[in-house]
Amino acid sequence: MATEDILNDIVSGIKDVLSDEQLKLVNSSIKDVLAKYEINKKASNEERREKENTELLETFLSAKKIEGCSDKTIHYYQSSIVKLLKGLSKCTKEICTNDIRRYLAEIQERNGLSKVTIDNLRRIFSSFFSWLEDEDYIAKSPVRRIHKVRTDTLVKEVLSDENIETLRDSCKESRDLAMIDLLLSTGVRVGELVKINRADIDFQERQCKVFGKGNKEREVYFNARTKIHLQRYLESRTDDNPALFVTLSKPHTRLTISGVEVRLRKMGKVVHIDKVHPHKFRRTLATMAIDRGMPIEQVQKLLGHVRIDTTLHYAMVNQQNVKIAHRKFIN
Repeated sequence: MATEDILNDIVSGIKDVLSDEQLKLVNSSIKDVLAKYEINKKASNEERREKENTELLETFLSAKKIEGCSDKTIHYYQSSIVKLLKGLSKCTKEICTNDIRRYLAEIQERNGLSKVTIDNLRRIFSSFFSWLEDEDYIAKSPVRRIHKVRTDTLVKEVLSDENIETLRDSCKESRDLAMIDLLLSTGVRVGELVKINRADIDFQERQCKVFGKGNKEREVYFNARTKIHLQRYLESRTDDNPALFVTLSKPHTRLTISGVEVRLRKMGKVVHIDKVHPHKFRRTLATMAIDRGMPIEQVQKLLGHVRIDTTLHYAMVNQQNVKIAHRKFIN
């Protein structure tokens, strides 16, 4: 707080009982004394709370970054926790289980959020408060007693054999055919696909190096059809961009995530196949692999999942195969 502000506060309280001369003398004396000190205005409770909450959140996010979380994940954590802390207007250390329950219930009703979104938020809050507990900032995580949100099991669609062949036949560009085959053959995420460079492809071993979530490196494998279509596409290229997939028009820049998504959606619309997107190829691969007998642990490794539960969510077991298995093992 400025010296002038302090002087004005003092003078305003005594000006009615002192003459102008006396006020000038008091003013001068106080100013001389205050000049010897560095004075800061006392922070309000709200300012102290915000400062403490911000410091704890920043320390938590730094820890997650060291653990290898991507920038996208860090941003999602940050925005979700900031909204929670602002919504509750409490010091992090004072937040209780009922505070979080009420917050989740209120935003679900107000914003019409799905159960999946609410459970994602619950997991983020659980991660934050569990970290605070582990680091001895709090005695016990208030999220510990908030159980997983039960969500409806949705049967997510995969691409049928006919869909895949229709999409292949509709390709006018060698790039698009190579891209479809690589997505289906490897099951890579679209974020991994656009990061692949030509040098990452090993045609001899029919494998490719990709960098997944948290910048984790892994090998993925492709079939003979994909190898041929990739080689044809690369042979047709006239640019020197190191990226595996580039734009069709000059200056042939690296293809972006949105670029892949828009292209696949357009291709799907042309042949009347709904909701063609990169993730659908990934889910199709997982389903095909399990239906054909690949052990779930190997599918998990193939897709780059840390937890096997995630793999099970991706993979749809074909209902016809369930029927055949029932006749084989139960009848």
